[in-house]
Amino acid sequence: MDAEAKLAYEALMTFRLFEPNSDQLTEFQAEVQRRQQRDFNLTSLPGEPYNFFTGTFHDAVILFSLAVNETLGEHGNLSDGLSLTRKMWNRTFDGIAGKVTVNENGDRDYDYSLWDMTDTANGNFTIVANFYGATGKLEFVDDVAWPGGATGPPADTPPCGFDNENPLCQPDDPSVTLATFIVISCCILITSLVVILLVYRKLKRNAQIQSRTWQIKWDELAQCNYGQGQGHPRSSSFSLGSASVKTEELKQRFTRTLCYQGRIVAVKMLANKNHVDLKKNLLIELKQMHDLDHPNVARFIGLCVDVPNMAIINEYCSKGSLMDILQNDSIKLDWPFKYSLINDVIKGVKYLHRSNLAVHGRLNSSNCLIDGRFVLKLVDFGLYTLREDAAKLRGNHALMTKSLWVAPEILRDPLRGPTKEGDIYSVGVIMSEVVTREGPYNTDLVLVKAFVIRRVAAHQPLARPSTDVVEKIKYPAANGAPFRPSVRIEDVHTTIVEMFQACWAENPQERPTANSLHVSMSKINRENNLDTCILDNLLRRMEQYANNLEELVGERTAAFLEEKKRAETLLYELLPRIVADRLKEGKAVEPESYDSVTVFFSDIKGFTELSAQSTPMQVVMLLNDLYTCFDSIIGHFDVYKVETIGDAYMVVSGVPVRNGNVHAREIGNMALALIQAVDSFKIRHKRDRKLQLRAGIHTGPCVAGVVGLKMPRYCLFGDTVNTASRMESTGEAMKIHISSNTLTLLKNFGCFIVRLRGAVEIKGKGIQTTYWLQGRCNSHEK
Repeated sequence: MDAEAKLAYEALMTFRLFEPNSDQLTEFQAEVQRRQQRDFNLTSLPGEPYNFFTGTFHDAVILFSLAVNETLGEHGNLSDGLSLTRKMWNRTFDGIAGKVTVNENGDRDYDYSLWDMTDTANGNFTIVANFYGATGKLEFVDDVAWPGGATGPPADTPPCGFDNENPLCQPDDPSVTLATFIVISCCILITSLVVILLVYRKLKRNAQIQSRTWQIKWDELAQCNYGQGQGHPRSSSFSLGSASVKTEELKQRFTRTLCYQGRIVAVKMLANKNHVDLKKNLLIELKQMHDLDHPNVARFIGLCVDVPNMAIINEYCSKGSLMDILQNDSIKLDWPFKYSLINDVIKGVKYLHRSNLAVHGRLNSSNCLIDGRFVLKLVDFGLYTLREDAAKLRGNHALMTKSLWVAPEILRDPLRGPTKEGDIYSVGVIMSEVVTREGPYNTDLVLVKAFVIRRVAAHQPLARPSTDVVEKIKYPAANGAPFRPSVRIEDVHTTIVEMFQACWAENPQERPTANSLHVSMSKINRENNLDTCILDNLLRRMEQYANNLEELVGERTAAFLEEKKRAETLLYELLPRIVADRLKEGKAVEPESYDSVTVFFSDIKGFTELSAQSTPMQVVMLLNDLYTCFDSIIGHFDVYKVETIGDAYMVVSGVPVRNGNVHAREIGNMALALIQAVDSFKIRHKRDRKLQLRAGIHTGPCVAGVVGLKMPRYCLFGDTVNTASRMESTGEAMKIHISSNTLTLLKNFGCFIVRLRGAVEIKGKGIQTTYWLQGRCNSHEK
């Protein structure tokens, strides 16, 4: 039946692997035959075809060798099969038969040939087309011999059908023809309408995607005025976060807030982003995010793509995150409130699982925000292409901490991406947090953060306290028991315990769905009469918050008064009390002229030499010890310390409170006390060296006033200040150099020992008669 078989095979075309005919392949075939004869004593029969797959084994060895060489060159681990396999993907190399291409999925892009019986007389098949897998190009090298003399491929079905069932092939019948025409016309019309509707919906959807209703210009965001009834932003440990930092016992990140269209919004800056490639899949995801609307999902306001201010804009929740609420011991949470928080989490997850996003992917207690009505809202979902890649942050402490909420199967294989089952595991961890008011696995996250911050500040190696816990989650114990949080269940509702234990199942398929969790919570609410009225539930929340607020008000008021007292004390140290009181009252401090004041200047003789022999830290400690000593002494006299500059010490009496002519006596007594104190002063780092103080005093008129807005200073101006400085600079060590003006006032008290120094050249004043103040004749008289 050769003739019949040849006729049947005219309609057969076959795809085969492309068989190159290069010289290199011919030599390879000959070498294979030589070695099979030499090593196995096998001889190919004449005309026996060459097994083309022999060359593919050769190419596989080349590919494996290339991957091994690259791994060794990068000092990699040859036991890491995953890494070694990835190096074989997405590459092209020279094989035995030509170029070999392995695509990004690890599949080889083979070349194929299409064979057809072009020689119908002899029944020989030849190649009519070649398909090159690396380029996807189809190249015809000969014409296809269609069977039966046809010029093209046959139709899918015969014109009249396989059984001649086509009505058009039946004898003409007017009624049948009319009915057929009507049916066909209706079908065409309906099909056209359906196509038009589908095209319209697609065009409308594309228009909505391209409209970018989610896009927000940075100029549309403004700083909020919190003094007009708007709540001030609260701090959050892991909330939407920005670079703003508050330092008390440890650092806390604040949620950055701005105003958009008259309302406060939370702004999350996109770090290390200077460009966003708005591809179609990202535009679709942004539209899906913008369309989300649920009471337990924080509203996605939009995205700002203005470089460098690239940020995600979300609804702002004024009460902070669930983590903040749980860590705040001043907020009392009864069981109805805890049930309500858990119920809000489950309803938010249920909505996301039913939405187009289908999954949250980063669920933890810091991503559960509380709004002003104490409604919990989920945030930080979606936009995976914009957020920082987990692989880049694998060494980051924040990622390690948030890994405590991640399901073990995702920790073991981060490439599998977020799943609904992973969200359910995170819900179970959050439920245990709400029940115990502790961090997951009894981890105190605040202390963990403080530990890391101290390590970084001290430039010490960063040991992550949560690493061991994460490793235990990823890899169960030898007995197969998974590592899970320990929860005291004495006072916990049995159903709640069963719920979060079911959420922690090691097999993801055994975990409950969000819908089944919602059903269980509804049962608990009915048993506790918590879902009778939404308004009652809200009022109960507000009443509990009001009670907590009353306790906080008392504590904060006491703390405020204490801080106010400290601030006032510091202010009185920086400025005279009378001046500080006027500034506190919001009154301007005008410069004031004084007819007679006494100014004291002092410095340390040889301070420059002493500084050169000391370290900067030793110089600071010396001056701090000396001025602390001086400050304790001048507190016993009616004087005011104006300022210290280096080793210079300036004091005045008679300013800002006038005291008649007593200012000369007060400065004189103070100067003698300082000289006496310096005589017994010890330098910490040079015990054998004594300080030599040089002092000068002058009396005369001056003007005093507050200078500057930032760090305001109370300054003295006038020739009296300059002359007092000259008296100090022309004096001698451990002596008090005074002017004749000062001597005139001191004589009125008759209790000071003064010796004439004589005529001295004073810069800018000429020859002046000056004196040495040596002591008091009556130490009991002030």
